[in-house]
Parts: sequence; structure tokens; C-alpha cells
Amino acid sequence: MKKKLLALALAGMMVLSLAACGGAKETPTPAETPAQTEAPAEEPQGDGPIYIVGICQLAPHPALDAATQGFQDALKEAMGESVQFDLQNAAGESATCATIVNGFVSSGMDLIMANATPALQAAVAATSDIPVLGTSVTEYGVALGIKDFNGTVGTNVSGTSDLAPLDQQAAMIPEWFPEAKTVGLLYCSAEANSQYQVDTVQAELEKLGLTCTQYPFSDTNDMASVTQNAVDSSDVLYVPTDNTCANNTGIIDNIARPAGVPVICGEEGICGGCGVATLSISYYDLGVATGKMAAKILTGEADIASMPIEYAPQFTKKYNATICTDLGLTVPEGYEAIA
Repeated sequence: MKKKLLALALAGMMVLSLAACGGAKETPTPAETPAQTEAPAEEPQGDGPIYIVGICQLAPHPALDAATQGFQDALKEAMGESVQFDLQNAAGESATCATIVNGFVSSGMDLIMANATPALQAAVAATSDIPVLGTSVTEYGVALGIKDFNGTVGTNVSGTSDLAPLDQQAAMIPEWFPEAKTVGLLYCSAEANSQYQVDTVQAELEKLGLTCTQYPFSDTNDMASVTQNAVDSSDVLYVPTDNTCANNTGIIDNIARPAGVPVICGEEGICGGCGVATLSISYYDLGVATGKMAAKILTGEADIASMPIEYAPQFTKKYNATICTDLGLTVPEGYEAIA
């Protein structure tokens, strides 16, 4: 909704009205006072538009939080006070994402930023008109059910991907654990992008001669029992960039670490909670890239329908110093400690 700032015009009309009534000085009622969000006293009065951006974040988590912050910082830097945010968190519930974005659509947001795959799917289902930018989404073709995805959605949807090179993540397992023979792939079966990651990593690991078994859990109710089965049958676990795992790293760590089974992770936030190492991106930088895309869309510089999905420019090998120490692991060269 593009709101024209008419504070000066309203103020002028008020003065004329008071003069016509005899000039008695009165304090304007709240209804007569321009809203502070529309005309801040410190800002010059003008007629530029205000853009309202709705942000739906799936859950509170360091990676998603960083992406949201980067998005807001980049958009504020590009557009200043002409952009405002309505930030809402679904607390890990996909159904709540739908409620949030439906509210955004009813309110007529100028743009929706959907942070994580379930948020993106909810936004796409809710509107075909309002521009939707995703972030922290691994594979858009999988998330949106697009066959032979060529990198551009071609509708009101674009965004950024957190996909790291899965072949390089797979190669970390024999690098760290050359004696390992069995790998358990632990993930939430409700997340399509998690299935995509474990399928890809399994194919790479099998090329390297490792035996892989997938251990899907449906939700947190069976997560502990499935994790225990994976730990009992595996030399190493692999956990992809999975939102349910990210919100419940304590469950994984409380089972895997006491058993001495190391975990290689798809991203830094999960690794910080239960893993020994990861090849990860900066989610803050990913959010910044998404914010820059949003600025181009809102200012009319770019058409979202022709904007390809953008990917992280660089990846960093990181390790969890505490868990590595507890498991007596020697860190290979080229890894940075997670702060």
C-alpha cells in the first residue's frame, strides 16, 4: 500500500478552519493529529510512498534470525524510512505461516519476504499478485513442485537459496572419518528440501564406497526414537539443512554425543547445536542479498518475474570445538571454529 504523506496539506486545512471559526487556539484531537509513522517530526514532509513489507519467519533460530536481520538491514540501507516492516514468527508451525501470510495479503502488503520453505509455500499459496521473496530455501524447484526448474520461477516469486555444495559436504565425511563405513541420514520427512538433500548426499557417499541408510522422522514426536535407531546403526550421522532438526538440535546431541557418534551438518546453526563440522554459508549475507532484490522490486528497477534465484557467493568449512574435544577428534586443516 503506497501511502502518500499529506501532513502539510492537512495541517494547512486545519489552520484555515480554525481561523474561520474565530481564531480560538485549541489542541487538535488525536484524530486530527497525523500518525507518527506516516510523518515523523524529524523527517521532511513530502509525498513519497511508504512501502510495507511483511516478513514471515518459520521459527526463531540463529540462521533464520540472521537472514531476517540481513534482509531488513539491506532494505533499510537502500530505501531508508520509506520502508516499514511487519515481522511475524510462526514458532515452527507451518499452519501458522499460512495464517500470517493470509493476513499480509488481506492487509495489502507491498512485498512479502518468506523465511524458510514452509513460509515460502504458504505465501505462494496465498497470493499470485504480491511479490514474494523467499530466503533460507534450499531448492525452489522442489519446494514449489516445478519440474525441470531452470532457476527462474517466472511468476511473482523469486528469492535466495541456502543450498551449499552437497558433494563437498558429502566429501567431508571420509575427510574426517576415513574408517567410517556406515552413514545415517537423519531428517524430517515433512520437509521436501530435506529429502532432496539426503538423496543427493547419499548418492555422493555411495560413490565414495560408504553404506547409507535414511532415517526420516515425521515430527518431534518420533524424532528421538528415530535418532536413537540411527545412532545405534551408524558410524557417522549426516543432518541436512532441516528446519525441524534446527529447532531440536538438543534431541540429536543428547543421543549422538554420549554414544560417540559424530554428526556432519548442512549448516552452521545445526552444527553449533549437535554437529562436529559443516560447510556452511552466511545467512546474514543471504538476507542482505534478498533485501537488495526487494529494493529493486519496490522501486521498479526490476521485475520479479524475470529475477533468477540467487545463491550464496561463498562457503566456509567450520567445526564445533566443544563437541570435537568431547569426542577426541582432530580437526583437519582449513576449518574455522564456530564462534
